This record gives sequence, C-alpha cells and structure tokens, in this order.
Amino acid sequence: MDDDVGEASPPPGPAPAPSSRDMAASPTSSRSVTETVNGSHRFVIQGYSLAKGMGVGKHIASETFTVGGYQWAIYFYPDGKNPEDNSAYVSVFIALASEGTDVRALFELTLQDQSGKGKHKVHSHFDRSLESGPYTLKYRGSMWGYKRFFRRTALETSDFLKDDCLKINCTVGVVVSTIDYSRPHSIQVPDSDIGYHFGSLLDSNEGVDVILNVRGERFHAHKLVLAARSSVFRSKLFDDELDGEKNEVDESADLKEIVIDDIEPKVFKAMLHFIYRDSLVDDCELDASSSGGSIFDTLAAKLLAAADKYDLARLKLLCESYLCKGISVVSVASTLALADSHHAMELKTVCLKFAAENLSAVIRTEGFDYLKDNCPSLQSEILRTVAGCEEPCSSGGKSQSVWGQLSDGGDTSGRRVRPRI
Repeated sequence: MDDDVGEASPPPGPAPAPSSRDMAASPTSSRSVTETVNGSHRFVIQGYSLAKGMGVGKHIASETFTVGGYQWAIYFYPDGKNPEDNSAYVSVFIALASEGTDVRALFELTLQDQSGKGKHKVHSHFDRSLESGPYTLKYRGSMWGYKRFFRRTALETSDFLKDDCLKINCTVGVVVSTIDYSRPHSIQVPDSDIGYHFGSLLDSNEGVDVILNVRGERFHAHKLVLAARSSVFRSKLFDDELDGEKNEVDESADLKEIVIDDIEPKVFKAMLHFIYRDSLVDDCELDASSSGGSIFDTLAAKLLAAADKYDLARLKLLCESYLCKGISVVSVASTLALADSHHAMELKTVCLKFAAENLSAVIRTEGFDYLKDNCPSLQSEILRTVAGCEEPCSSGGKSQSVWGQLSDGGDTSGRRVRPRI
C-alpha cells in the first residue's frame, strides 16, 4: 500500500508592517497670528514762530526712532506741504526712514493740548483699521499723514501752542505675521539667575579668601571671582604672588588683605556689585553726585572710570549706555570730555554727533568753554564731525573755516555773534 506523501507547510512569516495610513499619527496644529508691534515718539517743536516762513514743502524732522525693526521720523511742515493751500495749514507726516518695501502699518498723530484740559487733537489710523486696513508704505521715504493737519491761524491762538512750543505724539503699529504651531511637549526655561546666586555669595561672605582695603573700608571677596572678571585683579591677585611681590599682608593663614587707594569706597562697592551680579546699581545711586555739580562727580562717571581702569568692558559699556540717556545741550560737552578721558568710544561717538547736530546751542554753554580751555582737540573733533570728514581737513577745508568763524566770534552761518562776558 502506497503511503500518502503530503507537502510540508512553510513556517509562518512575520506579520506585514502596517501601512502609513494604518498608523495613528499625533495630531498637530498651527495658527497664523497677525498683530502690530507698537512704539511711540514725542516730538517737541520749540520756536514755532521762527520756523514759519521756511517755505511750502519744507519740513522740520524729528530724530529717527525704531518700531518693528524699521526707522521712522516725524515731518512737520510749518508752511504746509501743499502749494495750493497757500500756507493756510500746517502739515504733519510720519515717514519711513529706513530701507523697506511694502511695510504695512497703522498710525496715530496727536497734537497735545498744553492747557491741562486734555482736549488733544488726535488723528488715528488705529480706530478705523477694520474699515480700510493698514496703510502700506512702498519704499524708503513713503509717508502717511495730513496736508491739512491744522489751520494755521486757529493753531496760533489755541491751547496747542504754548510758549512758542508744539508737542506732537506719534504712535506707529507695524503689522507682523507669525506662525504659531503646537509641539507635543515643551518646557519653559527661566532667565539665568547666576547673578543672584553670586550676589548672595558676596552678601553672605561665605568662602571669602581676600579682603580689599579701599581707603580704610574693608570689602570681603573671592579671588577666583575677581580674577575671572578682571584681568587687572587677576594680575594683582595671582601674577604678583608668582613673582614673589609682597604687596599683601597676612591676616590669617588663608585670608589675604590687599590695599587699594586709587578708587573711592562707594565706587568700589558699585563695581563689586557688577562683578558679582553683572548689573548696575540703582539709578538713584548712579545719579548721586558728591558735590552736586559736574557730571564728573556722579557715581556713573566715576564707575565708568573704574571700569576703564580695571578692564571691565561690559561695565564700561553699561555706564556709557546710562550716561548716553542724559545727554543734552548743556551736558554734552562735559560728557564728551569724560568719554574721551576714559576711552568710552561708543559714548564719545554719540556726543560728537549730538554736538554737531546742535552746534549753535552747544557753543554757548559753559561745557564748550571747558573744552576750549582743557580739551581743544575735542572742539576740533566736533567741528570735523560738522564738516563731515573723519580726517583733519586742510587749511582751506570746511572744518577749518567753521573753526575760524567760532574763534573770531562768528557762528556757523558766518554771522558775527556777541562774545560771552
């Protein structure tokens, strides 16, 4: 009898991989967010009556200001922008002062009521944004505003003009669009708090290994922290030890005392605050002056000098930024002298530009007289900035002629002025 021979079944293979349509994907989402980045600028026009008559289509420009990554400026036309109006109206416009194409924005111009009644004259694009949409500026120099902003005869008898001064507030809202998309998980990381912890270490005196005797006042600190922040302290604390110099006096086996006599205690304390916390002391302290007079006597100025002496570049820049905010016609010359004496180049550049832009007023200040007596080279730098040349001009150059006018009692227009008594 024949045996039946059957075919063997193959072993079961792996299950087929599921197709992409069978896999459950995590849901995602995204959202388009269109909003405005807003910023404001206040433009004060002092001497309105003197600006009249400059001509139709000619304007006074504000300093440029930044909103939404673009530069803007306010243009005020005392005799109007439109020749057909025969100077019956003043015109006000907001201009795009930086490169840009198709910049979309909302605007608001407010002429401030100076009587205290709060009856300001407001021209706002924000209130009607849904009706007409944002305004589009095609290129640099494009403007939005009003040719007939205010009738001039009415303006000159109104509460908007006080002491020959007008005040205009401008708000710009640059339209920006972003895509916000969800992530499965996210963890928020707070800002660095290393300055807080190092500051606490200083306050607690924990682990201190050096005493700094500043004109009789003692400050406890940590050598490694000082050395890490300042190359001057690194040399003073470690290089001198290696060279065998004995400018240190033992107080104990581990604690050293170093005498510092080239800085005031309050200035050193503020410098130590920065070294540990990476920030300036409060503004009220920075503004404080030992004599109540010169800018050189303020803590901010002395801290700038200390930063330069102890090679604290970031502290110096912070001081420059702080002092820059207080620049005015009265203070710019002395601030320029301060910046030059302590190699504060950022602050010096700002001072030179400000002085050049306001030269007719600056030359009548006591600070400019101080430069003439003590820093004549800085006066020359101001005049070279006015002339627009970086290198000293020849004897026939514009800078030389401006200097000659000032030295001879003239102003920058060539007119004689009465010398100060």
